[in-house]
Formats: sequence, structure tokens, C-alpha cells
Amino acid sequence: MEHVKVILLQRVAKLGYIGDVVNVKPGFARNYLLPKKIALRATKGNMKYFEEQKASIEAANAETRAQAEKIAEKMKGLSVVLIRQASEKGHLYGSVTGRDVAMAIKEAGYTVTAGQVNLGMPIKELGIYEVSVDLHPEVSVAVKLNVAKSEDEAQQQTVAEKENA
Repeated sequence: MEHVKVILLQRVAKLGYIGDVVNVKPGFARNYLLPKKIALRATKGNMKYFEEQKASIEAANAETRAQAEKIAEKMKGLSVVLIRQASEKGHLYGSVTGRDVAMAIKEAGYTVTAGQVNLGMPIKELGIYEVSVDLHPEVSVAVKLNVAKSEDEAQQQTVAEKENA
């Protein structure tokens, strides 16, 4: 399979940093990097354009990173509760997804999207989980997620976790 060269306009995890010229699969470039303006095709014209705009692109990235760090500082230690129906053994009827976590964080007063929430895999059991929220490609914050059947059970889980810590 042939690869396409692109210039990254922002940091992309496991791929590179601003200004890096990387080889990616055509579909990834066409369907994700280029439409979201995360990268430019590595043509001579775009290379020249990037060099001219490099300072402003890096300044804009630094500014958004600083804003993300301020929000991360405020979110540090955030704990959210999700009430879900579950079996007697603690298995959820359904699962908790990134969208559910994002909605709970929004209710706590922060603006995040489901795409910023890293669950790894959907949560299918009651309990307390640590979820990573990516506020910027270089800034993430851990949020405690308490999945319980009721508010009382959520408080009991929180107390039990503190005792075990």
C-alpha cells in the first residue's frame, strides 16, 4: 500500500509534532488529517507556505495549549457520578461510553466532547474508574468516574475507595 507525505499542523499522538513531515496511509490523510486541518499535503508549495506560517501556527498552538492547561488545572480532582441500571452482580444493562462521560462532565460545568474522552473500552460494570480526557493533543487530565445504581450506592463506593486507598 502506498503512503502519502503530509506536514503536521499540530501534534498527533503516535505520529509526530508540528512541522514534522510524516508518511501516512492515503485514507487516514484524506478522511481525517486533511478535513480537520491537522495536516497539509507535503507539496513544495505547502512546504513553503508552512515555513512562512510556522511562527503563527506555533503561537496559536501555544495559546490553545495554555488555555487547555488552565482548564486541566481546574478539572484536576474532578469526580462525576453516573447512575445506571445493573444486575445484582453489578453488570450494567448496556454500557457507559465516551458520550455518557462527556455529558456528565458537561453537567459538572466543563465543555468536552465525546471524542476527547479516552475510555479504552466501554464500561460494563459498576465501580469507580479513572478516565483520561484530552483537552489538547499535549494536555490531558484524569477524571474519576463513579458508576452506580443510585446516589446512595455512589457515596458508599466513594467511601469504600477512600478507605482502600
